[in-house]
This record gives sequence, C-alpha cells and structure tokens, in this order.
Amino acid sequence: MRDTMEEKRDTSTGMVHTHEIDETEILDAYSQAVISVIERVGPSVVNITMKRPAKARTPRGLMPFEATGAGSGVIITPDGYIMTNSHVVAGSTAIEATLNDGTTLPARLVGEDPDTDTAVIKVDASGLPAAELGDSDKLRVGQLVIAIGNPFGFQATVTAGVVSAVGRSLRGQTGRPIDNVIQTDAALNPGNSGGPLVDSHGKVVGINTAVIQFAQGICFAIPINTARWIAGLLIKNGRINRAHLGVSVEPRQIHPRLVRHYELPSNMGVVIANVVSGSPAELAGLVRGDIIVRLNGSNVSSVDDLFRILTRVQSGERVEVTILRGTELKTLEVRTG
Repeated sequence: MRDTMEEKRDTSTGMVHTHEIDETEILDAYSQAVISVIERVGPSVVNITMKRPAKARTPRGLMPFEATGAGSGVIITPDGYIMTNSHVVAGSTAIEATLNDGTTLPARLVGEDPDTDTAVIKVDASGLPAAELGDSDKLRVGQLVIAIGNPFGFQATVTAGVVSAVGRSLRGQTGRPIDNVIQTDAALNPGNSGGPLVDSHGKVVGINTAVIQFAQGICFAIPINTARWIAGLLIKNGRINRAHLGVSVEPRQIHPRLVRHYELPSNMGVVIANVVSGSPAELAGLVRGDIIVRLNGSNVSSVDDLFRILTRVQSGERVEVTILRGTELKTLEVRTG
C-alpha cells in the first residue's frame, strides 16, 4: 500500500511540515465504520421465504404449482414485527422468516401496501434484536450508507456506497408515485429486497427495493419516514385506507393571466376530465372542466402531486379542494371516499 503526503502548518512558526500517511489508516477507518454497522444491525436482518400459487405452461396446458420466492426483512420491534417489501410477500400462502442465528419461524402477513412497496409480517417471538430507525429527511447527498440483506440464507450480505440522490419520485407496482425515494450506488440484488439501508450510525434510513424498473446495479430505497408511517397503519389496521375523490384527471396549463391575477405558484394544474356518479367529488359540487390547483393547502401542479397529497389523507376525512372554474378561483370541501 503506497503512502500519501499530508501538509500541516505550524501555527507558532508558520512553517509547513509534511509527513507520510499510510493509506491503510484511511481504509481501516472506512472499514471499521462498515463493520461496526454490520455488527449492530446484522442481527436484526432476516431472510424471508414464501410460497404463492402459480401456473406453468406445459404440453397439457396451464398447470398449477406452488412457486417459491425469497427476500429480506428487518425486525422493527422486539415482539416480532418485521418490515419488508410488498412485492416480496404479495400473494403468499405461507411465509417463513429465518433469523440471524439460523432459527426459522413461521410468519403471518400483517398487511401490505403496494403503493409504497411496504409490508409488515409477524413472527411469534419475543426479545428479538430490533433495529433502530433513523430520520430519512436528514440524509444528504454523498453520505455513507450500507445496504444489508439476508438473501437465500447468506447472512448479512452487504454493499456499501453513498447517497446519490434524495427526493426522487418513482412509480411503484401500482403506478402511483413513491415520494422522496433514496438513490444510492450501493448495488442491490433481488434477494436483498426488503432489507434495511443503514447510515454510518447504524440507524435504518430506508427499506431497499428492487421492484422499480432499472433498479438492478444501484439501490433505490423507500425512505424510512414513509415506511415507518405505513408500517404503523398496517399494524394498527391491517391495511391502508387511501382517500379518493372519484375523479379522473389530466395535466392542464393555466392561462398566464390567471396565474398572475391569483398569484399561483405554477402555470400547471390538473383538470377534471370525468366525475364518477355519486362520488365524493360530485356530492361536493366538483364538475368536469374544473382545474384543481390546491388540495388541503398544498399546491397541485401535476397528477403525481394529487396522488402524493391523497396518500396522506385517510378515507372519510374532509379536504379542501381549490379549483379554477372558468376565471373564478373557489374552494370546496370534500369528504373523501
């Protein structure tokens, strides 16, 4: 290992001194950071295997059989709640979780949310090593992160890298946008799906997902702030009751004069193309041609914005919808369905 030179200025004399730095010191510091994270979080990472019904094409036609799949998960409570990806356990008829010590336990599906590719399963155990959840909103580009998985029983499979981007908006399985997705250059294999993305302090900042198209070779992760909120609702209710208005919408440009007159933040909104009969939108008085510019005080300049805001609204809640109807700006209250 070659040495490098470092310059230091003596503040008392003003002289500049140089001395050699062994690059193994730098490497060891990096390695120690990764090793300490693995030692701390590795015991919380589990291998998940599942079975689901499938059909295979044979000379006799389509024949049913039982397909198997595998992924990873992370223990979030000592009493056996485990967070993973929705696509890892979707449609399963049987689930097993293998702990870090090799113990295999049957698991049940608590609930899943394909819109955010998040799911929670439960094993009957106590005193399990739960991972500490961090704050994904504090992530910065360039920050060291480690993707940990337990694919096919290979304990603590690890890739390390840095945060390449934050605030990505990518589409999940259902076509809805997943907001604030984390992108890293830590390579992700399908067997690592559902495992934790961890910062250098050993705190989980994301749940790795490979369901997003072109995700191979790099890592996309659901931010833990989103996953934690979804997991809490799944544990409480077993499902996510997302609100809907009962409209179909499409992007629409707003006339510059209206943008200036009403001091709108964008020249784009979403126009209502159709209103479902008997829907919350119809009952509130929304009609075809209305342009939605705000929902619950948040600006709406795209269809994704509308989906994103509704994701945080529970069914049955009242929301304020601000619309442009012709040249008039008005706000209606809608009780979501």
